[in-house]
Amino acid sequence: MIPTLEWTPEGVSFLDQTKLPHEETYILATDYKQVATVIRDMIVRGAMAIGVSGAMGVALGIERSTATDLATLSAEVAEICEHLAATRPTAVNLFWGIAQVRDLYNELAAKSTPIPKIKQAVVALALRLYDEDIANCKQLGANGADLLPQEGTVLTHCNAGALAACGYGSALGVIRAAIERGHKIDVFADETRPYLQGARLTAWELMKDNIPTTVLCDNMSGHLMSKGRIQAVIVGADRIAANGDTANKIGTYSVSILAREHGIPFYVAAPFNTIDPNTATGAGIPIEQRDRREVTHSNGKQMTPDGVGIENPAFDVTPAKYIAAIITERGVLRAPFTESIAAMAAQH
Repeated sequence: MIPTLEWTPEGVSFLDQTKLPHEETYILATDYKQVATVIRDMIVRGAMAIGVSGAMGVALGIERSTATDLATLSAEVAEICEHLAATRPTAVNLFWGIAQVRDLYNELAAKSTPIPKIKQAVVALALRLYDEDIANCKQLGANGADLLPQEGTVLTHCNAGALAACGYGSALGVIRAAIERGHKIDVFADETRPYLQGARLTAWELMKDNIPTTVLCDNMSGHLMSKGRIQAVIVGADRIAANGDTANKIGTYSVSILAREHGIPFYVAAPFNTIDPNTATGAGIPIEQRDRREVTHSNGKQMTPDGVGIENPAFDVTPAKYIAAIITERGVLRAPFTESIAAMAAQH
């Protein structure tokens, strides 16, 4: 399993995904501000991974605090959570992970629990969330495996694999599970401009698993769909609205329209906590705008004229009407998503 992040006695260790595929190096975050930097700079990325990273960041901040009374520590916890929450606005899993640890802290502080016991409890919770993420991805994969063709090519956009989680992955987890069941699948991986998560990350991790993989430029999939060379599309998600509208890496929306035009099923794979019940539709999902240099430069070389205008939204929203199914660890959701999401939420 690819070790995306790990809690250690020294701090939280992160695989530096900005250096892949050429270097496998790790960065150690020894305080919560360093965890925030790792998240903001996309050293760790992917909704599931940054959710657990957020939880570990809060736990690390509490564990390393020198506060000797709960009033002081509570003020610190509020600052820690605010600092981590400001890193990336779109992926709801980040706020979920922060809230998990913050809520436990508040519960224990309200009971006047001794600070050493609070520290032990929040670290234990962060470690449990890490283990649960891996288990959820494997269950999600099992739930979605048989939706993929017994034999054929599956297109994916961005990276929703082990690198985007604590292990195994969501969209790539479904592909892995299908192959484990004997499906003969190869993968087309969109390069995913401008950060090239598909070309750099998806291709790297699938090749490590000996899964046949071909990288496509982002504007090639429609042509290949028209030739019958793609049998399914599966992507991850950074936030899913209550009606099923799904935010994922920029370019996903275009792929969903192409898939609909060619009669190809378009699947979303994500843990259930990626669904945000407080966001009614995709129109309410905040879209992160990133540094213009990600567009103007490639491998340190400027690719555009000086002074040209740049747009760099990191995500777009795929309307629910283009999604054949949303695959979660709790089961598979189908349209009408407002009803199926609400029913699944009510069961737990």
